[in-house]
Amino acid sequence: MNETPGEPFDFRKALKAQKRRKLRKEIALGLGAFAIVFAGGMLALNWPVDDASLANDDQQPQALLQQASSPQFDICGSIRRTCVVDGDTFWLDGVKIRIADIDTPEISEPRCDYEYQLGMRATHRLVELLNGGPFELRTIGSRDEDQYGRKLRVVTRGGRSLGDQLVSEGMARTWTGRREPWC
Repeated sequence: MNETPGEPFDFRKALKAQKRRKLRKEIALGLGAFAIVFAGGMLALNWPVDDASLANDDQQPQALLQQASSPQFDICGSIRRTCVVDGDTFWLDGVKIRIADIDTPEISEPRCDYEYQLGMRATHRLVELLNGGPFELRTIGSRDEDQYGRKLRVVTRGGRSLGDQLVSEGMARTWTGRREPWC
C-alpha cells in the first residue's frame, strides 16, 4: 500500500477497494456470459439451412410420409393410437393429425342436431377412406402444427386429396382459414 511508515492502516479504504475489484470481476463475468449467449443466438439464426427445406415453404403440398402398409382405422375410444376422432382429425401411430385442407362439422360440441348428424357421417366416411388402402400425408405451407399440437397434413391417395373427396360428397368444406357455422 502507499502508506508512510507513521500513517495508520485504513481498513475501510481497503475494504472499499476490495469490493470495487470484486464488482469489476462480476461485471466482466456477466458481460462475458452475455456475449457468449448473444454470439450463440446469432450463430443459430444464421446457421446454413438445407435448400430443400426452403423449397418446401410454398403452398404446394409436399410429400412427408407414405404408408407402405394400410393401417386399420376405427372410431377412437379411450386408447388413441390409430383411429379417427372426427371428420377432419385422426391418430396415426400415436400422432394426432388434422386434415389441413378441409373443415367438417363438430361432433364433440355440435351447435345443432344437423351438425352432429353430418359430423358423424363425415367421421364414418373418413374411417372408410383411410381404410381404403395406402395413402400419403403431405405438408402444406410452412405450418407443421396447429395451436392444439396436431400435425397439419393433406391426406392423398393416387394424387387425390381425401379431403376433397369428403367435400365432393357434401360432408366437408374446403378450409378457408377459419371455421364457419354448420347450423
